[in-house]
Amino acid sequence: MKVKVGINGYGTIGKRVAYAVSKQDDMELIGVTKTKPDFEAYLARESGIPVYAASEEFLPRFEKASFEVAGTLNDLLEEVDVIVDATPGGMGAKNKALYEKAGIKAVFQGGEKAEVAQVSFVAQANYEKALGKDYVRVVSCNTTGLTRTLSALQEYIDYVYAVMIRRAADPNDSKRGPINAIKPTVEVPSHHGPDVQTVIPINIETMAFVVPTTLMHVHSVMIELKKPITREDVIEVFENTTRVLLFEKEKGFESTAQLIEFARDLHREWNNLYEIAVWKESISVKGNRLFYIQAVHQESDVVPENVDSIRAMFEIADKWESIKKTNKSLGILK
Repeated sequence: MKVKVGINGYGTIGKRVAYAVSKQDDMELIGVTKTKPDFEAYLARESGIPVYAASEEFLPRFEKASFEVAGTLNDLLEEVDVIVDATPGGMGAKNKALYEKAGIKAVFQGGEKAEVAQVSFVAQANYEKALGKDYVRVVSCNTTGLTRTLSALQEYIDYVYAVMIRRAADPNDSKRGPINAIKPTVEVPSHHGPDVQTVIPINIETMAFVVPTTLMHVHSVMIELKKPITREDVIEVFENTTRVLLFEKEKGFESTAQLIEFARDLHREWNNLYEIAVWKESISVKGNRLFYIQAVHQESDVVPENVDSIRAMFEIADKWESIKKTNKSLGILK
């Protein structure tokens, strides 16, 4: 039996998760919700995905456009085993009561507080903790990126200091800024460090800045080591870590622009770079300190985690079986 999956919210993350679910042989995409009949709704319908109104209050918008929906969110909830909530941050917590009433499992995104779910999730770090759970939260793009590389090095870590250089908006978001400024997140630590701690138990402090770009986030990471490791050891660890790729400046990867062009050259859907990109030249060990710089494609790195979380919740695959299935279906390089 395939797990029947619904997606509540068909925007930047929702449409990518919907695509990923449709590529799995043990899942079935039942439908997605929209609040209005925009181009994403039309494209979903044209690709054969049933579109539901996010609630009854939005039905007049679809009726005015003569866009026939398959029903409302409540109707979708009656047809699925699990709902992936890909609504804007804070909405998932409000929607949880609907999911509880429907008696179905739910996957939330990193825009929600950790308390919304029974476990915060990154597949390679804590897959087993999500086994059989009803409510799982896939952490944010930045937290996922940090957790992937830090969990691979966890046995060496005494303390982590990381600076997030965050993109200002996704490429299709014309309402956000800044346009000509660097905006610091003045709270220290930024929320990213405490969020990593909801997945893996490490000492970490983070700071963050928002800059005028749309392509990716960049992280500058410094680790105080509790036991020795060489640069060559770190390279080997990352080379053997799933969903982490090493890129070299001398091969043309000078910025996030070339990383996205690489994804385009792979003919990835929406230029998705599911893997965390670490600049090989940035890896450096000075005494008991390790440094490296990585980039995170904020639109896609959490997508495979959503798929893996569903398998864990329904206990239909173990950790590495799920990761390998997801990687293969999405063309993830390792």
